[in-house]
Amino acid sequence: MLAPYYKKGIIEAGCDEAGRGCLAGPVFAAAVILPQKHQLHELNDSKLLTAEVRNDLRKRIKKEALAWAVASVSPRQIEKINILNASFKAMHKSIDKLKMRPECLLIDGNRFTPYFGIPHVCVIKGDSKYASIAAASILAKTYRDDYMLKLDKKFPHYAWQSNKGYPTKAHRAAIVTNGPCVHHRKTFRLISEE
Repeated sequence: MLAPYYKKGIIEAGCDEAGRGCLAGPVFAAAVILPQKHQLHELNDSKLLTAEVRNDLRKRIKKEALAWAVASVSPRQIEKINILNASFKAMHKSIDKLKMRPECLLIDGNRFTPYFGIPHVCVIKGDSKYASIAAASILAKTYRDDYMLKLDKKFPHYAWQSNKGYPTKAHRAAIVTNGPCVHHRKTFRLISEE
């Protein structure tokens, strides 16, 4: 079971992103404030859960969380400010949308651009250590996956229903055949150099 909090007695928001390593689509981020006692015992790093479990947990997180929010940054913005800054910007946007102000931010990873007026703690592999970060990872991933499934209906030749924009062999092959589309991140290496 993941740790329910970093510091007892304060309002903590866990933050995580999804889609940083993708060739296409926005980067999504979520911020989640969980009660210190919750019933989300199956919480874990979203990458270790099946899509079915993630989607079930998403409903339960939204129900049990004291506050939650999801935000994204577009491929055009990613190209302008780079993926690392875009990830931080998406996290900031999700924190902006919270209906409750946290007193501390738990950030998945080792770097973060400070959010005005709220201290933060960076936690490497935080989504497998703290419940609120795991909850944020699940929301970010499921919302991004849903978005890519919608895009797939308009651009089926990139197989986004299965790869969600990640750099699979099939995705790279489709870019070679069809060229990149408006949703691709043009500053990324879209075609493998092997």
